Amino acid sequence: QLQLAESGGGLVQPGGSLGLSCVASGGLFRGYAMAWYRQAPGKDRELVATISTGGGSSHYADSVKGRFTISRDNGGFTLYLQMNNLKPEDTAIYYCAAGPNLRQFLWWGRGTQVTVSS
Repeated sequence: QLQLAESGGGLVQPGGSLGLSCVASGGLFRGYAMAWYRQAPGKDRELVATISTGGGSSHYADSVKGRFTISRDNGGFTLYLQMNNLKPEDTAIYYCAAGPNLRQFLWWGRGTQVTVSS
């Protein structure tokens, strides 16, 4: 059973940067497409970014394009999300997810809180 554990959340001022990590265990990490989602209070869960198994293809929500970068280290079983120029509207719980392809994510972490506030 694949397990995912996020870390790196916290409080940051607008315009600041934060890096999230997601460590996978219990499965063959390089065989899974990966994604970051987020959910703000009172809002639906939103897809932030996806990355293919080999890391060669990534896609972003329009709201984060140019500010966030998704990457993965298959040898280290870790997924990353580098977030720059953060805005208050980026405040949410961020979740990493894994799946057999880029359209289906079946395994989820517990999330890490990101708060952007002055």
